[in-house]
Amino acid sequence: MRALVRGLALAAAASPLVAASSACYGFSGGGGLPRNLKTVAIQPFDNQTAAPELQRELFDQLRQVLRDRLNLREAPEAKADLVVRGTIVSYDVDLPLGASADARNTASTRRRLQLTIDVEIVESATTRVLLNKKGLSREGQYAEGGEATGRKNAIESIMADIVEGVQSQW
Repeated sequence: MRALVRGLALAAAASPLVAASSACYGFSGGGGLPRNLKTVAIQPFDNQTAAPELQRELFDQLRQVLRDRLNLREAPEAKADLVVRGTIVSYDVDLPLGASADARNTASTRRRLQLTIDVEIVESATTRVLLNKKGLSREGQYAEGGEATGRKNAIESIMADIVEGVQSQW
Protein backbone atom coordinates (compact mmCIF):
# COMPACT_ATOMS: atom_id res chain seq x y z
CA MET A 1 0.00 0.00 0.00
CA ARG A 2 2.82 2.30 0.89
CA ALA A 3 4.50 1.66 -2.51
CA LEU A 4 1.24 2.53 -4.28
CA VAL A 5 0.99 5.85 -2.42
CA ARG A 6 4.63 6.63 -3.21
CA GLY A 7 4.05 5.79 -6.92
CA LEU A 8 1.02 8.07 -7.05
CA ALA A 9 2.97 10.87 -5.38
CA LEU A 10 5.79 10.54 -7.93
CA ALA A 11 3.30 10.57 -10.82
CA ALA A 12 1.62 13.67 -9.42
CA ALA A 13 4.98 15.41 -9.04
CA ALA A 14 6.08 14.50 -12.58
CA SER A 15 2.87 15.57 -14.34
CA PRO A 16 3.61 19.35 -14.20
CA LEU A 17 7.04 18.65 -15.74
CA VAL A 18 5.49 16.66 -18.57
CA ALA A 19 2.87 19.36 -19.16
CA ALA A 20 5.50 22.10 -19.17
CA SER A 21 7.79 20.31 -21.58
CA SER A 22 4.94 19.48 -23.97
CA ALA A 23 3.90 23.14 -23.99
CA CYS A 24 7.26 24.00 -25.56
CA TYR A 25 6.64 21.75 -28.54
CA GLY A 26 4.63 22.93 -31.50
CA PHE A 27 4.17 22.65 -35.23
CA SER A 28 5.32 25.46 -37.47
CA GLY A 29 2.83 24.61 -40.21
CA GLY A 30 5.61 24.84 -42.79
CA GLY A 31 5.68 21.21 -43.84
CA GLY A 32 8.96 20.65 -41.99
CA LEU A 33 10.77 23.58 -43.63
CA PRO A 34 12.36 26.42 -41.68
CA ARG A 35 10.04 29.38 -41.09
CA ASN A 36 12.11 31.68 -43.31
CA LEU A 37 11.25 29.58 -46.38
CA LYS A 38 7.79 30.77 -47.32
CA THR A 39 7.82 31.43 -51.07
CA VAL A 40 8.83 29.57 -54.19
CA ALA A 41 9.36 30.38 -57.86
CA ILE A 42 8.87 27.46 -60.23
CA GLN A 43 10.47 27.81 -63.63
CA PRO A 44 8.82 25.80 -66.41
CA PHE A 45 10.91 22.70 -67.00
CA ASP A 46 12.78 22.38 -70.29
CA ASN A 47 11.07 19.62 -72.23
CA GLN A 48 13.36 17.36 -74.23
CA THR A 49 10.53 14.99 -75.17
CA ALA A 50 7.96 14.92 -77.95
CA ALA A 51 5.09 15.24 -75.43
CA PRO A 52 4.28 18.96 -75.00
CA GLU A 53 1.56 18.29 -72.39
CA LEU A 54 4.17 16.99 -69.93
CA GLN A 55 5.59 20.43 -69.22
CA ARG A 56 2.21 21.84 -68.18
CA GLU A 57 1.13 18.78 -66.18
CA LEU A 58 4.43 18.65 -64.31
CA PHE A 59 4.33 22.40 -63.62
CA ASP A 60 0.73 22.30 -62.34
CA GLN A 61 1.37 19.29 -60.10
CA LEU A 62 4.54 20.84 -58.70
CA ARG A 63 2.69 24.07 -57.86
CA GLN A 64 -0.02 22.15 -56.04
CA VAL A 65 2.34 19.88 -54.12
CA LEU A 66 4.64 22.67 -52.97
CA ARG A 67 1.63 24.70 -51.84
CA ASP A 68 -0.31 21.89 -50.16
CA ARG A 69 2.47 19.73 -48.70
CA LEU A 70 5.23 22.25 -48.00
CA ASN A 71 3.06 25.31 -47.36
CA LEU A 72 4.94 27.47 -49.88
CA ARG A 73 3.36 30.42 -51.71
CA GLU A 74 4.29 31.30 -55.27
CA ALA A 75 6.35 34.42 -55.86
CA PRO A 76 8.36 35.98 -58.67
CA GLU A 77 11.88 34.57 -58.85
CA ALA A 78 13.44 37.85 -57.66
CA LYS A 79 11.43 37.68 -54.41
CA ALA A 80 11.19 33.92 -53.84
CA ASP A 81 12.93 32.10 -51.00
CA LEU A 82 13.31 28.98 -53.17
CA VAL A 83 13.71 28.49 -56.92
CA VAL A 84 12.78 25.26 -58.67
CA ARG A 85 14.14 24.45 -62.12
CA GLY A 86 14.49 21.30 -64.12
CA THR A 87 14.40 19.34 -67.34
CA ILE A 88 12.07 16.63 -68.59
CA VAL A 89 14.69 14.25 -69.90
CA SER A 90 12.67 11.36 -71.31
CA TYR A 91 9.16 10.01 -71.63
CA ASP A 92 8.73 6.47 -72.88
CA VAL A 93 5.20 5.16 -73.40
CA ASP A 94 3.53 1.93 -74.43
CA LEU A 95 6.13 -0.24 -72.78
CA PRO A 96 4.67 -3.72 -72.30
CA LEU A 97 4.08 -4.63 -68.70
CA GLY A 98 4.57 -8.30 -69.40
CA ALA A 99 5.35 -10.48 -72.36
CA SER A 100 3.96 -13.80 -73.43
CA ALA A 101 6.26 -16.77 -73.87
CA ASP A 102 4.41 -17.48 -77.11
CA ALA A 103 5.79 -15.10 -79.76
CA ARG A 104 2.48 -15.30 -81.69
CA ASN A 105 0.44 -14.09 -78.69
CA THR A 106 1.86 -10.78 -77.39
CA ALA A 107 -1.43 -9.12 -76.49
CA SER A 108 -1.34 -7.15 -73.26
CA THR A 109 -4.11 -5.25 -71.52
CA ARG A 110 -1.73 -3.41 -69.14
CA ARG A 111 0.96 -1.01 -70.28
CA ARG A 112 3.54 1.12 -68.53
CA LEU A 113 5.39 4.33 -69.17
CA GLN A 114 8.54 5.83 -67.79
CA LEU A 115 9.15 9.51 -67.03
CA THR A 116 12.62 10.84 -66.22
CA ILE A 117 13.44 14.35 -65.01
CA ASP A 118 16.31 16.38 -63.60
CA VAL A 119 15.26 18.76 -60.80
CA GLU A 120 17.07 21.32 -58.70
CA ILE A 121 15.75 23.40 -55.80
CA VAL A 122 17.93 26.25 -54.59
CA GLU A 123 17.55 28.54 -51.59
CA SER A 124 17.81 32.04 -53.08
CA ALA A 125 19.40 33.89 -50.16
CA THR A 126 22.29 31.46 -49.67
CA THR A 127 22.37 29.71 -53.09
CA ARG A 128 22.36 26.49 -51.08
CA VAL A 129 21.14 23.57 -53.17
CA LEU A 130 18.38 21.83 -51.21
CA LEU A 131 17.71 19.20 -53.82
CA ASN A 132 19.59 18.15 -56.94
CA LYS A 133 18.30 14.97 -58.51
CA LYS A 134 19.52 13.93 -61.93
CA GLY A 135 17.75 11.12 -63.71
CA LEU A 136 14.80 10.93 -61.28
CA SER A 137 12.74 8.27 -63.00
CA ARG A 138 9.35 6.78 -62.17
CA GLU A 139 6.97 4.45 -63.94
CA GLY A 140 3.23 4.58 -64.28
CA GLN A 141 0.99 1.67 -65.21
CA TYR A 142 -2.20 2.02 -67.16
CA ALA A 143 -4.81 0.09 -69.08
CA GLU A 144 -4.41 0.10 -72.81
CA GLY A 145 -5.58 3.49 -74.09
CA GLY A 146 -5.23 5.12 -70.64
CA GLU A 147 -1.84 6.79 -70.98
CA ALA A 148 -3.00 9.91 -69.08
CA THR A 149 -3.65 7.79 -65.97
CA GLY A 150 -0.18 6.26 -66.10
CA ARG A 151 1.40 9.67 -66.66
CA LYS A 152 -0.49 11.09 -63.66
CA ASN A 153 0.72 8.19 -61.46
CA ALA A 154 4.35 8.68 -62.56
CA ILE A 155 4.17 12.44 -61.90
CA GLU A 156 2.62 11.91 -58.45
CA SER A 157 5.39 9.48 -57.56
CA ILE A 158 8.03 11.99 -58.68
CA MET A 159 6.34 14.71 -56.60
CA ALA A 160 6.48 12.51 -53.49
CA ASP A 161 10.23 12.03 -54.06
CA ILE A 162 10.75 15.79 -54.45
CA VAL A 163 8.88 16.62 -51.23
CA GLU A 164 10.72 13.92 -49.32
CA GLY A 165 14.05 15.13 -50.67
CA VAL A 166 13.41 18.73 -49.62
CA GLN A 167 12.09 17.78 -46.18
CA SER A 168 15.05 15.50 -45.51
CA GLN A 169 17.27 18.59 -45.35
CA TRP A 170 15.76 19.47 -41.95
